[in-house]
Amino acid sequence: MIFITAKFRIKPEHAENWPEISRSFTEATRAEDGCLWFDWSRSLDDPNEYVLTEAFTDGDAGGVHVSSEHFKAAQRELPPYLVETPRIVSTEVPGTGWSELGELAVK
Repeated sequence: MIFITAKFRIKPEHAENWPEISRSFTEATRAEDGCLWFDWSRSLDDPNEYVLTEAFTDGDAGGVHVSSEHFKAAQRELPPYLVETPRIVSTEVPGTGWSELGELAVK
């Protein structure tokens, strides 16, 4: 699978509304056949930073995502709300989902 984590620094005046601002992009991406997950979290250290964790079944699904109309719309619509270009880590990993963190096993 393709596993991606991206950090988005939002302009302070828009940080509270980021979930709504990004909602249509989020919902459309989650509806893609090859999307395994597309989840936003807010940083505990910086209230203006959101972290996006996303995964796609493979490179083809990732390609469909970045070629989609909703991705193109996000490219036009979201940057005005950002402080800077988002930072990203993208890699291919084996598997199709989350594994258990055995070191913190709940018994």
